[in-house]
Order: sequence, then structure tokens, then C-alpha cells
Amino acid sequence: MRLLFVMDPIETMLPDKDTTFALMRAAQAAGHQNLHCLVRDLWVEQGRVHARVTTTAVCAEPPYAVHGDRFEVALGQVDAVLVRKDPPFDAAYLHCTQMLECERGRTLIVNDPRGLRDANEKLCALLFPEWTPRTIVSSDRTRIRAFVDSVGGLGIIKPLDGAGGRGVLRIAADDLNTPSIIDMLTDEGRELAMVQEYLPAVREGDKRVLLLDGKLLGAILRVPRADDLRANIHVGGTVIATTLTDREQRLVEAIGPRLREMGLFFVGLDMIGERLTEVNVTSPTGIQELGRLTGTAPEAEVIRWIERRVARD
Repeated sequence: MRLLFVMDPIETMLPDKDTTFALMRAAQAAGHQNLHCLVRDLWVEQGRVHARVTTTAVCAEPPYAVHGDRFEVALGQVDAVLVRKDPPFDAAYLHCTQMLECERGRTLIVNDPRGLRDANEKLCALLFPEWTPRTIVSSDRTRIRAFVDSVGGLGIIKPLDGAGGRGVLRIAADDLNTPSIIDMLTDEGRELAMVQEYLPAVREGDKRVLLLDGKLLGAILRVPRADDLRANIHVGGTVIATTLTDREQRLVEAIGPRLREMGLFFVGLDMIGERLTEVNVTSPTGIQELGRLTGTAPEAEVIRWIERRVARD
């Protein structure tokens, strides 16, 4: 197969952490050809999407990824397109998904462009209120402060377009900084922000649960540093092995099929205290950590799933 990775510059990948690197490595090991392009390398002509791509080989030693030939290709001529552009979901990302609509039914796209547009990584969790912590989305300072009071005086506020823990802050009803924090995150009432009840279980860890085609691929537990609220790996969270509780398994079984229907085939759920806090769809991570902790190769499972889908379609 030829797999096209639409992503950031290849040099930004961390070979020991990035899920995209692991997927490229698994595809290469299976005998497939990896192609790479940036969002700006896509264009539409006569209703068909094309890309200016380079062949890419990954390896265990520096420089870790090596570009080969550069050429132009119609996306209908590749077997699958993996959209692995990191957030934020900005105008360029939106236009990318709109262009990819032209290839619907012609090639497999992971994740589906409609699903990427519909599933804001913060707001998507609101589709499953029975599984989430108490939550409000608002730009109104008074409403937000009343909500924090109603959930016991502690809340977590986050921007709707953030990623990797960026902008995630704890606010308290009795903290004099809280009004300023709310004003900062809402741009003084001009932007929406999400506020959730504070879950003390975050000190025990934040589970990243990876789904493939609506089913459990595996899970890791990210434990925050003692001096940080956030458990994200790139800000210093420690990763340890974990399994799902009965409630978490029911959560996956309840929402996995809905995500699959949206074309969200490779997804990372974030769970704290058996509650769903976010649904990561743009460029889910954690597959390398999962593989090391379990002694398996979950990235190879993803590639085998793509092989089956391409053969079926």
C-alpha cells in the first residue's frame, strides 16, 4: 500500500514518543510505502484532491526520518490518508477537512474529515453527558463562577482549542485570581471556555484510552508530577500500566460505536475518576507508551486494520 501522512514537518517527530512515528515504522515493516505532506501541500483541481508529497523512511538512528523523492499524486491513487496534523484546529485545518471531502469514497481517510469537524476535542465529550463530569461551556464570568460554586468551589477551566494541557487551569471560588483567569480564558467574555468540576482522582492519574474502529486498543495511565495539575506526557507526567474498570469498559462499549459511526476510527479518550473528560481525534498519542508497557505492538494492529479496510473497500 501507499499511505499518505498529512501532518507537521517530519523533523518535529519524537522517535521515542510520537504515535505517527510508530505508525510509519509499522507500515514500513509491513512493506508499505509512506508518503508525507503538509496541509499546505494539498490542492483541489476539478474536484479531485492532489498533494505534493515525499517518500519517507524512518529508522532507529539519527536523523530518524529521511525524505526521498518528491512528486505529485492524486489522493485517489493512494490507499489511505492518515490525517495526523497536530492541533490547534484552525482555519487551515478546517479547510483541509473540507478539501478532503472531495475524496470521500475514493480512498480511506483516518480520521474522517466530517468527524474531525464535528468532534471538537473538548466539546465532543458533551455528546455523552452520562459519562462526563459536571460541565459548563460559557463565556460569561458570572455564570462560570456560579457553576464553580455549585460543584463545591473547585473547577477546571480550559480553552476549547487547546491541546497537550495548554491553558488548563484550576479555579477556586475563594481564589482572588479566579476572575482574572476566567477573563483571560474567555478573552473578557468574547470567547467560550469549558469548565468542569474538579475531580480529585486526577492526582491518581489520567487514563488515555485508545480506540480502534470503536473498540479498545489499550490504555495507559498518566500520573501528574507533584507540582503540576496536568498529567500530559510532554509536561512531565509519568506513564504506568493500567487496565479499565468495569465502569470504564462500559463507557467504551457505550460510546465506541457512536464514534465509529462518525468516522472517528483512531481515537484517544481521556478519563479521570471513571469520567470522560476529552475525546482526542486530531492526532491521538500514547501508542508507543502502550506498546512498551504491554510488550505488544499496537501500531501494527492499526496498520493491519487499515490493510483489512482497504481490501474490503
